[in-house]
Amino acid sequence: MTLKDLPIGKTATVQSVGGDGALRQHFLDMGLIPQADVTMVKYAPMGDPVELRIHSYELTLRLADAQKIIVENVRDAKAAPPNKRKKAIPHPGLGEGGKFHSKKEETPLPEGEKLTFALVGNQNCGKTTLFNQLTGSNQHVGNFPGVTVDRKDGVIRGNENTLVTDLPGIYSMSPYSSEEIVTRNFVLDEHPKGIINIVDATNIERNLYLTMQLMELNIPMVLALNMMDEVRENGGSILVNQMEEMLGIPVVPISAAKNEGINELISHAIHVAKYQERPRRMDFCDANEDGGAVHRCLHSVMHLIEDHAERTQIPLRFAASKLAEGDPIILERLQLDENEKDALEHIVSQMESERGLDRAAAIAHMRFDFIENVCDETVVRPRESKEHLRSEKIDRILTGKYTALPCFAGIMGLVFWLTFGVIGKGLSDLLDMGITSLTTMVDHGLEAWNVNKVLHSLIIDGIFNGVGSVLSFLPIIVTLFLFLSLLEDSGYMARVAFVMDKLLRKIGLSGRSIVPMLIGFGCTVPGVMASRTLPSERDRKMTILLTPFMSCSAKLPIYAFFAAAFFKQYAALVMILLYFGGIFIGIIMALLFGKTMFKGEAVPFVMELPNYRMPGAKNVGHLLWDKAKDFLQRAFTVIFVATIVIWFLQTFDLHLNLVTDSRNSILAVVSGYIAPLFAPLGFGDWRISTALITGFMAKESVVSTLSVLFGKTASLAEILNPLGAASLLVFCLLYTPCVAAIASIKRELGTRWAAGVVVGQCVIAWIVAFVVRMIGIAIGF
Repeated sequence: MTLKDLPIGKTATVQSVGGDGALRQHFLDMGLIPQADVTMVKYAPMGDPVELRIHSYELTLRLADAQKIIVENVRDAKAAPPNKRKKAIPHPGLGEGGKFHSKKEETPLPEGEKLTFALVGNQNCGKTTLFNQLTGSNQHVGNFPGVTVDRKDGVIRGNENTLVTDLPGIYSMSPYSSEEIVTRNFVLDEHPKGIINIVDATNIERNLYLTMQLMELNIPMVLALNMMDEVRENGGSILVNQMEEMLGIPVVPISAAKNEGINELISHAIHVAKYQERPRRMDFCDANEDGGAVHRCLHSVMHLIEDHAERTQIPLRFAASKLAEGDPIILERLQLDENEKDALEHIVSQMESERGLDRAAAIAHMRFDFIENVCDETVVRPRESKEHLRSEKIDRILTGKYTALPCFAGIMGLVFWLTFGVIGKGLSDLLDMGITSLTTMVDHGLEAWNVNKVLHSLIIDGIFNGVGSVLSFLPIIVTLFLFLSLLEDSGYMARVAFVMDKLLRKIGLSGRSIVPMLIGFGCTVPGVMASRTLPSERDRKMTILLTPFMSCSAKLPIYAFFAAAFFKQYAALVMILLYFGGIFIGIIMALLFGKTMFKGEAVPFVMELPNYRMPGAKNVGHLLWDKAKDFLQRAFTVIFVATIVIWFLQTFDLHLNLVTDSRNSILAVVSGYIAPLFAPLGFGDWRISTALITGFMAKESVVSTLSVLFGKTASLAEILNPLGAASLLVFCLLYTPCVAAIASIKRELGTRWAAGVVVGQCVIAWIVAFVVRMIGIAIGF
């Protein structure tokens, strides 16, 4: 039978894993290997995906992927067997000048050379918390070359000649996701002097898989056992001395959240980096296990590629294991000739024949066998943790069949209400008041100094009014990310993706895309920024392009204005139709994208469900500071330029003379040329075109510009009938997002994509508005 057919609460043994390529490798890296025991925990509320338990942790998997995994020996799930008594051994003294440490292999770095570290670990292991403890406020946020994955660098507190880079959370060094590729390229190409590998001590089997691959890189390394406080509180323990002896690297128990063991970790890390004390063990294959097939294979490959590995500066053991499991990127980098490739395939085929498993499964099995031996010897397993018990109770409600969707709607509704109706709006209003007061004060000052009118207008109308109107978004963005970071750090966002995956898969996306698009209903800018968490480049681009179709809160004044003026009795219905209209067009575009630019399936939904935890205040604070800086530094530059351009067009005529009447400005002339394009839609007046252009700065500007140019609503009603108003509303719903949103899209996808969004959405808006008008005429509206 397949894993898809395994009943809830039953355990089975994996017989074989189907599929191919990077996806199958990802399954194996996540622990779905032949002979592993897997338990079916539950189905998502919509019946797909499913939650599984394997190697003492929970994974999610789609039914279509579960169908590729053959299982046997179905039985009732049983509790883990009790621990055997462990014998203590002396401390090996690794990572320090201790009694037991051999210094033969030491090659100390020159005095004064900067010690660079890579901070590596699984997702949800406390890596960000540890990075904040190591660096404090000495952080710099940037990007890895060629991708939009965030890169954080920081100086270790009290050690000025150090630099630690917080690499993306990954599960293995296989090239499956952009995060894994970034991490692997950083370690292989930038050659850090040391690695700090953080693992979740409550989920150590899952985490040590990455540790083994990092050790194969032959880079000085220290292992940080995080969340040891939880292990102790639940009656467990880890014999650190034994683990150090078996792994051959320093092992330091810590609690990053409570700042325990951090100083010891720093001293060990600096020591191994300074003296270049490399892992004492990189060979994890047992010559006596399973006939020694994997052992002979790896050592034969190492002899075959030794000169190539040295020339390309790829660690030999790492390169051999990657070639054995079929990694195409490493094969290409080594540049083997045809004879060597034939020899490699012969070696691997012989191993597969002797082992009875394919190459990738055999290597993954070798790693998990070693991990099992390490855990048997060094881990005193705790009773079921109170964190896990608590998570199971919460999940009965938050991921329950009948309660998940109402809970999700309630939580997101509360977040939006607090952001756009209470906290965020209140802070935004306060900031707006402050900007207005400052603008007034500067205005009076410029008048008192009798400053040139053009310069006066530039400073007040261009910079203060233009930039200030966009700057007032900042409190809303920060407040929204506050709530989202709380939900993310608590573990709830992983459940949201689990619940919504089936629904979004129908339009070619994965469950992870729901959050950025939901945020888009509040503001497109943080919605676009939130898409960075998506592991697939395809899904990320699609999500960014679809997010502007979700009607943002800045468009509400437009809807309210026209609904009150033309559809007073049906104002609420008009609002609802506009919101659902945006969603409908977004779905159509998603289906169209899936058939054209983004062909293929959404990224497979293989994800770990972490226990619920209380978010750390320091982590949340750093995140909010980063998002605020990102908005101000990056988007603000584009907004500033666009503001000056709009001001210039509004202030001067074609002969560059100051205008007293806005209908004589360059903007009015441009609008006059554009206006005929909108005549088929029922709003061909130049003043409406002007309002739409200013709406590019901020959507709220549409209403204020119309008020200035028309004076009274009655004047607007003279040139616009209800059908024209309906067409105009649809156009405002769908045309280009504001300059702040375009700046964010440019930041994430580049100039070409941002320009494509501007042009593409204007074309879509025109077409849909025209269709609405034609339907209205046909039914006699």
